[in-house]
Amino acid sequence: MSQPFKIPGWKDMPIGMDIDEPGCARRNRTGDWRSERPVWDEAKCVQCGVCTVFCPEGCVRMDTRGFPSVDLEYCKGCGICVNECVTGCIRMQMEVE
Repeated sequence: MSQPFKIPGWKDMPIGMDIDEPGCARRNRTGDWRSERPVWDEAKCVQCGVCTVFCPEGCVRMDTRGFPSVDLEYCKGCGICVNECVTGCIRMQMEVE
């Protein structure tokens, strides 16, 4: 008799480019597999910093002028900053080679 199919869990997956602990993107340069990047419209930005708070990898920081700036070496392109932006000044732009 055959065994019932078991849905594999995360521990059953082979090791590859995975995020195995919070904040480990700093050592893995996860920006290389991003397909979209966040782009800010500074005319609409009120410099509230909400995008910096919600970025899961801390890639968004305020620049010297007080506007958000993203570190594309580590940005995964998740779009959380776009979703959480109170003014709608952030949009996702497709990456081009």
